Amino acid sequence: MKKGRTIGVLAILALSLSLIFSQAVIGQEQALDEVKRLNQKAKELYGEGKYSEAIPYAQQVLTIVEKALGKDHPNVATSLNNLAGLYKVIGRYSEAEPLYKRALEIREKIRGSEHPDTAIVLRMLAELYRVTGRYAEAEPLFKRSLAIVEKALGKDHFSVAASLNKLAVLYESTGRYADAEPLHKRALEIMEKALGREHLATAIIIDTLAELYRVTGRHAEAEPLYKRALEIREKAYGEKHPAVALILKNLAFLYAATERHPESQNLFKRGISIDDLMRENVFLLFNEKQKISYMNQKEGSIHAFMTHTVKYMPS
Repeated sequence: MKKGRTIGVLAILALSLSLIFSQAVIGQEQALDEVKRLNQKAKELYGEGKYSEAIPYAQQVLTIVEKALGKDHPNVATSLNNLAGLYKVIGRYSEAEPLYKRALEIREKIRGSEHPDTAIVLRMLAELYRVTGRYAEAEPLFKRSLAIVEKALGKDHFSVAASLNKLAVLYESTGRYADAEPLHKRALEIMEKALGREHLATAIIIDTLAELYRVTGRHAEAEPLYKRALEIREKAYGEKHPAVALILKNLAFLYAATERHPESQNLFKRGISIDDLMRENVFLLFNEKQKISYMNQKEGSIHAFMTHTVKYMPS
């Protein structure tokens, strides 16, 4: 009789545990379905250049994934990386850095220090250091990222091209143009072969190579590259995307340097008008410090263009 009761108790316990497990699985599945929905919305907004609007969705994704999968899960690292990328693209660098560092810590712990997923975060963190002028911190991270992907994926992989291009841009930022050019060219060759001549990732490299030519006075080589990158981005994003605005403004600087001032001013105005589409979201979603930083950045961009234009005006 005692044995029968024991078996009965064990059966009830097993059933209870099974129900708890099933409920946990169902809850996790529901959470992950919500993550897919939120991620898709964030991706759509990012594709439209509405970076500030995408941030709340990315924040929700991170919260849900942490709760459902635990704080050290690889998907948490991905969510951290995505949110940090949104902060970085709108200049909220101090908020992006700790997210990148935490994502890197998770990737190194789970994937290992030589995994391509780890290399992605290294490259992103290095780029953050570059845009904030921390060049000495950026270079070893870029080089480490490049070494990882070359070893893991082979020298002709598109991730190698992306890492080469980022390192080249760093060299440009520090005036090492002779070191930058061969890296840009190798990156472009790999990317065209891996993803195609009309891919958005290819356009990024075309634009950065054009920028190298522009700042070194090789205007005739820069112009067709800018136009090619612009065509790819307009085809993919439409004419009102921030990535389109960036090339329009770069091309405006080129035209000013070649004394084509009416064309230059028209392109710069187009670029600024696209940037202005973001202003409403900035003032809705940013705090006061971030708003001031955004306006200072805008003012600096306009001042730089005016100074550049005056430099090439006929005396």
